[in-house]
Parts: sequence; structure tokens; C-alpha cells
Amino acid sequence: MTRSSAITDSRSIWHDAPGHPECQARLAAVLSALPPDLPLRAAIPASRKDVERIHDPHYLSWLEQRCAVTSGVSYLDRDTYITPRSFDTALYAAGAAVAAGERALDGENCLSLMRPPGHHAERDRAKGFCLLNNAAIAAAHALESVDRVAIVDWDVHHGNGTQNAFYDSDRVLCCSVHQEGIFPYSGSVMETGCSTGQGYTINAPLAAGAAIGDYHLIFSEIFCPALLRYHPDLVFILAGQDILSDDPLGWMQVQPKDFAILTRLIQDAAGGALAVVLEGGYGPSHGEAVRYIISALKHGNEIPVNCISPASPDTLRLVSGLKKIHKLSSNP
Repeated sequence: MTRSSAITDSRSIWHDAPGHPECQARLAAVLSALPPDLPLRAAIPASRKDVERIHDPHYLSWLEQRCAVTSGVSYLDRDTYITPRSFDTALYAAGAAVAAGERALDGENCLSLMRPPGHHAERDRAKGFCLLNNAAIAAAHALESVDRVAIVDWDVHHGNGTQNAFYDSDRVLCCSVHQEGIFPYSGSVMETGCSTGQGYTINAPLAAGAAIGDYHLIFSEIFCPALLRYHPDLVFILAGQDILSDDPLGWMQVQPKDFAILTRLIQDAAGGALAVVLEGGYGPSHGEAVRYIISALKHGNEIPVNCISPASPDTLRLVSGLKKIHKLSSNP
């Protein structure tokens, strides 16, 4: 059994708008489903130095001040809200992701179970429920001590902000599987990086209705070979469980138990401990799905990875195209 733990903090309640999809209730549902023997660690806020590796200092000052003068709940755009303590909460969420990466480098699988999520946040803009880009901040922090980091994002929405943070870098491999044609309307197969980062962004946009057979094919034929070829020192999973069949914001057909398969596939290809950073997930089975992720992290080889569900013809064509674009084979 592999050592595993989670990082969370009650201060997430500082950023809350009851009734909004991204509210404290969704995190409470996850925490209530955790195995009782999973060690829980308290979060500490990210340093300004860590955050400024990813975000414009002017944006950070603006966001901090905007929160400070907010009364109750106000909106930065039609999706993204703030409260008077949202900036502080976002620092704790980013700090938890940093700590999860550090613990993974020490050989312990670690989940950052904090909110708000982060993968839509851009260098100078909040977006899509996200204020600070937690995983990007954590990856940039890790690059101070390691050579290569990989990010695998299975959220139903493309992680535009995380991709853009490393789009011109060969030190971060960004892999995203997401529903095609929905917010934030990015993440096409032709977005592959630029400059020295050319080829280090892999996007797999799936048609609505994709199920575990489709995801299994993307992971086993595209993401895992890419990870094996890249040999990252650290792998972050951006765990957005809004690909569940009962999620109100997505149109996928993944089941809670399927997350054990996805986690195990990445675990095998990573060759070491994983850092898992919570992103989306708004449906009633979200907590159960996270419990399956933890089961895979803890029990590893006991989780079977065979999949008897077939992939759709659209996914078969997508995989064929991605193999050509990224010069991948199933057995690199």
C-alpha cells in the first residue's frame, strides 16, 4: 500500500456563494466521502513569490483590493464570484497544490482538496470559477527543484489557463482530455505549443456522451505513451469530476468507479507518486468518485486497468490523428 494523504482547510468557507455550482457544499460532499484512515493535513497559503511566477503582480494587487472592498458576494464575470475573503482563500488553495507537489516528490501520493478551482485562471484574469491557477503555481514551484513536470487534466472543460502558462516551455507536458465545443472553447488538437514548447501540449477533445471506453483509449494510447516518453519528475492530475454522468455542467458518461482506472493508468506511466489537485465536479456522485481515486492511489496494482467498453468511432479517429500529430505509438 502506497502512502497517501490529503490537504484541506476549513478556510475554504471564506469563498462561498450558496446555490452557485462552485460552492462550499461540493467540497463538503467530497470530504464526507473520504476514507476515515486517510491522513488530512492543513493547508498553508502560497507565497507571493510562488504566485507571481504565474500571475501578473498587477492582477494580484487588483484582485486583492477588489475582494477587500466587496460586500457579500460580487461577480468578476457572469460565472466567477468573489467575497471579501476570496483572495485569502485562493492563496490557501494554491498553497495546498504546492504542498501536494512537494509531498509527491517525497514519495507520498497527495490530494489537494481545496477550492476555488484554478485551471481556467489566466496570467492576468480570473475566469470560469477560478481566481488563481493552483496547479500552474504548484508546477512552477516544483520546477525550481526538478527538470520536468507533467500535468494530466481530465476535467470536462479544457484548462486554458494551465495550458497557456507553459505553452512555450518544454519543461511541462500538458495533457488535457475534455468535452469538445464547450467553455472555454479552446483545446483543439492543433494547439500543441509554441517555440521550445512545440509538441508539449496534447489536447484530446471528446464528443459529448463519451464514456470510460473513450477515456481509456485516450489514456492508454496517447497520454500514457507521452508520459513514458517524457519521463517527468513529477505528475499532477487535475481532477475535475464533472465528467460524471450525473454532473449538471457536463455531458459525459463516466461513472465513479471509472476514476480508479484513470488514476491507475496515470500512476503506472508516471512511475512515482502523484499530486492530485481538485478542479471541477458538481454532481451527487462527486464524493464517491474521489473515493475511487484515493483507492487507486493507495492500492495501486490491485486496481485492474482493463476496459471492456468500446470507444466510439469518433474517439478512434481522434486517437489516430493524435498519434500522427505527436508521433506516438502505444509502446514507445
